Amino acid sequence: MDLNIHTETLAAVLGLSIALGALTSRTNFCTMGAVSDWINIGDLGRMRSWMLAIATAMAGLVGMESAGIIDLSTTYPPYRSPQFAWLRYLVGGLLFGIGMTLSSGCGNKTLVRIGGGNLKSVFVLAVGALFAYLMIFTEFYALAFGWMGSFTLSLDARGIDSQAIGSVVAGTVGGDATTLNRALAWLIAGALAIWAFANAEFRRDPDNIAGGIGFGLAVLAGWWLTAGPRAATWKEWAEFADVLPSRVEAQSYTFVGPMADSARYLLDPANTALLNFGIMALVGVIVGAFLYAIVAGKFRIEWFRSSSDLVRHGIGGALMAIGGVLASGCSIGQGITGVSTLALGSAIALLAIIAGSALTMKASMWWLMRE
Repeated sequence: MDLNIHTETLAAVLGLSIALGALTSRTNFCTMGAVSDWINIGDLGRMRSWMLAIATAMAGLVGMESAGIIDLSTTYPPYRSPQFAWLRYLVGGLLFGIGMTLSSGCGNKTLVRIGGGNLKSVFVLAVGALFAYLMIFTEFYALAFGWMGSFTLSLDARGIDSQAIGSVVAGTVGGDATTLNRALAWLIAGALAIWAFANAEFRRDPDNIAGGIGFGLAVLAGWWLTAGPRAATWKEWAEFADVLPSRVEAQSYTFVGPMADSARYLLDPANTALLNFGIMALVGVIVGAFLYAIVAGKFRIEWFRSSSDLVRHGIGGALMAIGGVLASGCSIGQGITGVSTLALGSAIALLAIIAGSALTMKASMWWLMRE
């Protein structure tokens, strides 16, 4: 690849993601773990860390938008689209929550575990990449889930040009959408941060604090790289490139779509135009986690305990991929990146992911009690 603004952007994403992988390993930031700690032992420490990540990303994003530093008029995926696919967000979120529980971690945690030597997560990634590829690049979605499109609401037909919560409120009861979006973003971010730090034990936990703030800043950096001051030049370069590069759009961290993109690239590795933000993020998190595991002496090879364990993880990987594509994101892609845009669909997906994971844990405990 030639050195140009596109390769510079991808290199920056790779470097950022290596740091994110190391940070996630060091702090044990984990969205599935947050739900597990809450449901199984009543510990909200990692849940507070997750909410702090949302608060950090949301506050930073509304600050940059207000200052005119970034432009999120179009994004990948289209978080604020007026096409409000509420059923996809709901069903996809539930399926993803179930899947990440069965496979012992969300997409990001799967990558971190691979970096730490966990071969079970390699299997989960392979299965997830296969089903994400089928959902995005074949007719599988249309055949299995095309019927969901009839439930999508066209908000623009109701005079609402965005599914950002402030825009929906303004279009329903009146008011200025921009002002409402900014006010709600500051209010929600502030409330989440206050809730996180209201707990004395959390305030004494540097790992949870660093994990939450660090992940939120990484999401913010992703937005800045792809929608900030250099974004217009990056998109203009892409338009005149000999081969149009993949996904030159405003975006930040998400991990299901990039699984499909990685599978597509591996099918045609000579086509470097297929390399994009998501693939660099996926590789970077694995590398960062690996480097941390080696330095910290925590690299351990792990494999399945039994055939049932393998099946459980395989089903989990498939459900994560299918659910993540349906919901237009995972517990990171919708649960931090999407929510930072104040998109209503992202909020629904986030709540559905948490519910799906919690219900799966409750069902697993009930089954164990029966045995």
